[in-house]
Amino acid sequence: MVRVLATGTFEILHPGHLLFLEEAKKLGDELFVIIGRDVNVRKRKRTPIIPEEQRLQMISALKMVDKAMLGSEEDIYAPLYSINPDIIALGYDQAFDEEKLERELRERGFHSKVIRIKKHNSNAFCKAEEIIKSILESVEGGKWKKSVD
Repeated sequence: MVRVLATGTFEILHPGHLLFLEEAKKLGDELFVIIGRDVNVRKRKRTPIIPEEQRLQMISALKMVDKAMLGSEEDIYAPLYSINPDIIALGYDQAFDEEKLERELRERGFHSKVIRIKKHNSNAFCKAEEIIKSILESVEGGKWKKSVD
């Protein structure tokens, strides 16, 4: 059994997340997903809109996901000891250097292969930031009120 690990914030679940997780699942037999903790999301991106427990619940409900769990607040590598992944799938926009990550994994006793999932050519929203921006523009421009009335 080839165990694949994917990680992310998974803020405002959108088509880009589904494409990423579908591609990650194709790399092996089991897909484990680690959800970024609220405290870490605040440090790296922004204050999350959707709380971590709700993001975990949404990802856990996806049919391609075999197991989802919250990450560690202190050490991003901590959950890997219980998962022991064969492959770590990275999203096209995740800020990791594949070679550096593989070195760090080897130093910690893992032999996981790191594979970057390519961006799909799609018209779908593929970033939470794009969705948030579009909503704000609709609200500020009055489009939201007009379409709801």
